[in-house]
Amino acid sequence: MRRDSRYPLLLKAESGDVYQSVTAEEAEWRYLNFIAGKLKRGASWSFDSDENECAIVMLGGVCSIQSSNGEWSHMGRRPNVFSGMPYALYLPHHSQFSITAESEEIDFACGWCPADQDFEASLVQPNDVPIEIRGGGNATRQINGILPPGFGSQRLVVVEVYTPSGSWSSYPPHKHDHHRESETGDILEADLEEIYFYKVDKLGGFAIQRVYTDDLSLNEVAVAENNDIVLVPKGYHPVAAAPGYNVYYLNFLAGSAQSLANIDDERHTWLQKEWPEKDPRLPLVSMEMEK
Repeated sequence: MRRDSRYPLLLKAESGDVYQSVTAEEAEWRYLNFIAGKLKRGASWSFDSDENECAIVMLGGVCSIQSSNGEWSHMGRRPNVFSGMPYALYLPHHSQFSITAESEEIDFACGWCPADQDFEASLVQPNDVPIEIRGGGNATRQINGILPPGFGSQRLVVVEVYTPSGSWSSYPPHKHDHHRESETGDILEADLEEIYFYKVDKLGGFAIQRVYTDDLSLNEVAVAENNDIVLVPKGYHPVAAAPGYNVYYLNFLAGSAQSLANIDDERHTWLQKEWPEKDPRLPLVSMEMEK
């Protein structure tokens, strides 16, 4: 892990097969761990999840996975995240597995967090992933629910988000850093750690992300480039994509509930009453584009 010293929440990509890696200890939080890696045809990466549940997301290429909970071959299809919908695999705690590249190269991400409940291993295919177009105008974005709330996992939530060039996402700014329930037990806000893992569709592109709390005790602005990570331990965390560059980020979340319940920054909620039409450029990826 290589932090940008100017922005403590920004992790820069490194060289090597595993080009991004952060543990819960390094992030100075409780749950989330993450790696992203690339493998050439025939090469493998192995892992023992121990007391953790985990999810593997194929960012590009085709792989096979052999595990203590089953085997999956020809997993993956899209060459990169801007050319199609995702394949993913959820594995419960106490899983041993190995990922082997079947195509010339694969690009994959794996996130994990502690779990003490039993769930079934589950393959997520492109047809299983719901697409939501959220927001409006220059704050329209696409959310693909890979492991959405309600998925068979204890804590992990995984989504991928597409923000068209020159637009905003995670907007109005929202937070999820306290667990709050209604009198009837509905979750109003979950306490969630979150990882933003970025991809940009052209060389030189970037996104700008602010992470801040109401009292500004945390108030960071980071410039995230291709393969960078921004850690969100608390606070609001909006994103802006530079004009000319479509931006993707993969979100792993874990915390007090398998939920995305959040609270908007009330200073900006008025915008939702005045949203213009949704951006016609979305969805940026879909099943139709792969036919």
